[in-house]
Amino acid sequence: MTNVLTEEQQHDLLKRGFTRRSFGRLAAMVGAGAAAMPFYNEPALAQLSKVADAPPDAVLINANENPLGPCKEAREAAHNMIQHGGRYRYSEGDKVQKLLSEQEGVKSNYIRIHPGSSGPLHQAVLAFTSPTRPFVTGDPGYEAGERAAKFIGAEVIRVPLMKDKGYAHDVKAMAAASANAGLIYICNPNNPTGTLTPKEDIEWLVANKPKGAVVMIDEAYTHIAGAPFHSHLVAADKDVVILRTFSKIYGMAGLRAGAALARPDLQEKMNGFSQTMMPITGMAAASASLEAKYLVPERRKLIGDVRENTFEFLEKHNFSFVQQSKSNCFMIDVKRPGNEIITAMRKENVYIGRVWPSWPTHVRVTVGNAEEMGKFKSAFLKVMT
Repeated sequence: MTNVLTEEQQHDLLKRGFTRRSFGRLAAMVGAGAAAMPFYNEPALAQLSKVADAPPDAVLINANENPLGPCKEAREAAHNMIQHGGRYRYSEGDKVQKLLSEQEGVKSNYIRIHPGSSGPLHQAVLAFTSPTRPFVTGDPGYEAGERAAKFIGAEVIRVPLMKDKGYAHDVKAMAAASANAGLIYICNPNNPTGTLTPKEDIEWLVANKPKGAVVMIDEAYTHIAGAPFHSHLVAADKDVVILRTFSKIYGMAGLRAGAALARPDLQEKMNGFSQTMMPITGMAAASASLEAKYLVPERRKLIGDVRENTFEFLEKHNFSFVQQSKSNCFMIDVKRPGNEIITAMRKENVYIGRVWPSWPTHVRVTVGNAEEMGKFKSAFLKVMT
């Protein structure tokens, strides 16, 4: 199997602390593609929130999905593309790449299109971490990257979020976590807390990270928060990889479209570990979404209004929760093992998110539409009393 890896890849793996005995495992994944990765099943970590045999009228606020779905223009574009399903139509992905390049102010070859953003996240872990190059992440945080790191034998270093700073990432602690860090991962806003790390803190981390480390900024939820993007760091040729997805504000979780923004040399290292064909329906919907200028501000307000209304309810009933969330999810401290509440809520036909080991009494709740959150309120009051 090692012949699947190029000589350059093998040399790089040896430099990063892998042994030749481990090549077979890596080569198997490279040869078979992303589907062979046991941590990759897409949507990768939504599997932890997977609901089996939910009733048709169930309230699903467990996986950070957007109940609004694709916008009208995206639905029409995807529908019209089905007739071309017998063709690869690579140009559909090229169109998304061109639109993102224009909107983000980076060269087109700095952008690679993917079916969602989980693929490039895992590829970056394979490309930049190793048994001697740790993966550094916030805690609690999105777990997909650390699962991939553990699979290949890389150390995972979890750095607690800063409670006194609105649960932002502790960038100074992350920079100091390991002199040999391979990949430092920041989801901003963070999943599961929905909290923001200031732009200046992220810029500080990029400027002060360990030599050779790559900073990955996952901007899956940034549109929802209306927070600054960090494309300028990629345009400035920093050691940065940015992830984007159409799964959240664009409502395309099932259609699969995303992108990675990074210098071409970083892109090449990542792409050596997987290549995936783009679904042309997803690409057509992505292009239409990028061209619908009204979509992001309109949805940001809709999601924000429902979120704040839910927060008012929680405050009124003296529930403890992470009030600083600016995303489409937040954490509630239920003051008992979180899984007990998850199970009780399911009996009320309301499915909420999972528990993180470092916050065992907190549950994550996705912001649904107004009707869904109304049902959540009724069920939550019943369960908690």
